[in-house]
Amino acid sequence: MTCVLLISGSTREGSLHSAALRTAVRVAPYEVDAVFYPGLAGLPAFVPGDPAPPESVADLRRRVVAADVLLFSTPEYAGSLPGSLKNLLDWLVDGGELTGKAAAWLSVVAPGRDDGARAGLESVLEHGGARLLRPACVRLPLDIRTVDEHGLVADPRLHTALRDMLQAMVRSHTPSPEPRREPSWQVHSSMYPVISRTDMPSFGRRTPF
Repeated sequence: MTCVLLISGSTREGSLHSAALRTAVRVAPYEVDAVFYPGLAGLPAFVPGDPAPPESVADLRRRVVAADVLLFSTPEYAGSLPGSLKNLLDWLVDGGELTGKAAAWLSVVAPGRDDGARAGLESVLEHGGARLLRPACVRLPLDIRTVDEHGLVADPRLHTALRDMLQAMVRSHTPSPEPRREPSWQVHSSMYPVISRTDMPSFGRRTPF
């Protein structure tokens, strides 16, 4: 089972980014445990080197450690990441939880509308030592009108894209089977007994014809 932690960069109720990630919980294949992180708005301001962070930060860090992959979807504010998401990432960089962690992003807006946010996200992830899964990163512009009364996206294109992304994440964490090694000639020959013939001439002396 591959655990994917879904992190939205928006604190707005009815956010398209949050709706897209919540939809991932519903359409995830059986081998994926997709969990939506609900605590973005409740995180306190980052305090560098805090030896005893609040419980909300400790909970975030536990969730990230338990996850195999982090999937982000974020709007762009003032040409960069929303402050609330940057604050979350700062806590994780300071605690070292991003080191070696696989991550990907889902963009649900048209090209040019979140380039600064995506660049900022990738920069922070790289700085924190995370590993970006490029094959699992997808842009699929959506219409806010596709969000239903349950806060989920009804667009079937997103359902397909999410399944493909999550499957790519599973593959990234499933060790490839070790290629079968063909036995060497010596191994094959050892399966058969070696028979010494006593009637063969010795190369150490001349044998008359």
